Order: sequence, then C-alpha cells, then structure tokens
Amino acid sequence: MKKLIMIAVLLTGMTAMAQRHDMKEGRKSAKDLTAEQIATLQTKRMTLALDLTDAQQAKMKTLLTKDAEERKAKMEELKAKRKNDEKLTAEEKYAMQNERLDKQIAHKKAIKSILSDEQYAKWEKMQKRRGMDKKEKKKRGREARK
Repeated sequence: MKKLIMIAVLLTGMTAMAQRHDMKEGRKSAKDLTAEQIATLQTKRMTLALDLTDAQQAKMKTLLTKDAEERKAKMEELKAKRKNDEKLTAEEKYAMQNERLDKQIAHKKAIKSILSDEQYAKWEKMQKRRGMDKKEKKKRGREARK
C-alpha cells in the first residue's frame, strides 16, 4: 500500500513538472519572434476582437511594429547590463519607470487616434482585464511558492 501511494505521489510530481516546463518553453518561443511577426500577431488579435478596418489594421501594425522594436532593443540592453552584473541605481530605475510610463501614455494616445470611440472603449476593457489576469497569475505564483 505504501509503495502504491509513493508511486502515485511521484507520478503526480513528474506530471506537474512537465507541464511547468511546457509553459516556460511556450514563453521562450514568443521571444524568438521578430518585431514584425509580433506586431502582425497582435494586429490580427486586435482585428478579431475589435473588428478593425483595413486602414486601421495598417496603422495599428505600424504602431505595434515600432513598439515591438523598441521593446526588443530595451530588453537586449537590460540583458547586457545583467550579464555584466551591473546593478541599476535608484535614479536609473526612476528614469526607466518614468520613460516607460511616458511611452504608455503616448501609445494610448496613438491607439485612441486610430480606433473609433466604441472600439477604444472595448480596447480599454480588454487592457483592464489583461492587467487583472496578470495580477492573478502573479498572486497564484506567490502562493504556490509559499
């Protein structure tokens, strides 16, 4: 009986580890995409959700491509700093957060100029829901580590 319970526990643990590994692999594959590919996928998702016109799709793809390129460049810069074991100072962290928020404000204004009022309201709801989903995942991750 003890052996049977031990086998069940081991199989459950192995299954959980395999699923966690698959999830990490999925995230890594998205990082391998080019900025153009990321923008294309995001544009198509937005088209499905918001029913964008062809003109809106073109403008959105241009905007998203530019954002994806900037994000990739920033990530490479941060990776290089981490590789060299450089710690960010409080002033650098403040400047980065300030820059990130400025970009978010500009991004939101650009999207508002592209979308209709109805589409923009729906897009904002989607963004809030997405933010809540991220918070929930983060919370579940913290609870799992305890």
